[in-house]
Amino acid sequence: MSLPHIDPLYSLSGLFVGFLVGLTGVGGGSLMTPILVLLFNVHPATAVGTDLLYAAATKSAGTLVHGLKGSVDWRVTLRLAAGSVPAATVTLILLHRYGMDSPRAGHLIQAVLGAALLITAIALIFRPQLAAFAARRRRAPREANTLLLTIVTGAVLGALVSLTSVGAGAIGVTVLLLLYPLLPTTRIVGSDIAHAVPLTLLAGAGHWLLGSIDWSMLLSLLCGSLPGIAVGSLLSSRAPDALLRHLLAATLTLVGARLLIA
Repeated sequence: MSLPHIDPLYSLSGLFVGFLVGLTGVGGGSLMTPILVLLFNVHPATAVGTDLLYAAATKSAGTLVHGLKGSVDWRVTLRLAAGSVPAATVTLILLHRYGMDSPRAGHLIQAVLGAALLITAIALIFRPQLAAFAARRRRAPREANTLLLTIVTGAVLGALVSLTSVGAGAIGVTVLLLLYPLLPTTRIVGSDIAHAVPLTLLAGAGHWLLGSIDWSMLLSLLCGSLPGIAVGSLLSSRAPDALLRHLLAATLTLVGARLLIA
């Protein structure tokens, strides 16, 4: 049995994305999937499937760190999973039924990916304002409403992540800031990362069964991204947060628009 081939260009892309993830905390799917589609001309389904398992590996490490620090609210994580796991399952069944490799499926995934990137860019720009607004709200929403809206949020993320690999990071955190104003931001981020692990594993396994995983590409990306995340994390305290967020938002807006008009 031959070993997977390591492509240095994929590893270099993984290093770049991993560094930005460690530096800014932005989900790798927002950056990696568009790079694979636009720069390497990878079929959108293969790019999404491979990136999901890539995200599962990187977010598992993040969950371990947050879990040891006690910055995961497992109640929030389970509520999100209650919506995302069924939604991801249904999305994967539909993808299997209507075909992953057809041109129509490729165009659909690309269009939804472009829209998701634009939403992510908006979430990045306005996250500080939303966080400040949530902090001023001393009274939490009614528990029943919060429970229902968290499950609905999980369902939307489950479908979006299964289709595009984007959404579990910036979009999820932004919504949780509004739903849980009394919860510290670190616990919201930790809970969102912990939720992304089973979601990306399930969605990635589904894409594996559908045949849309490139294992050599996945290994190449991980070889670059893991050291990139480590270096970016070490330098994150020195990075100008506002400047980086706006540069990333501008980049995601351009890439999202490019995907929509392609």
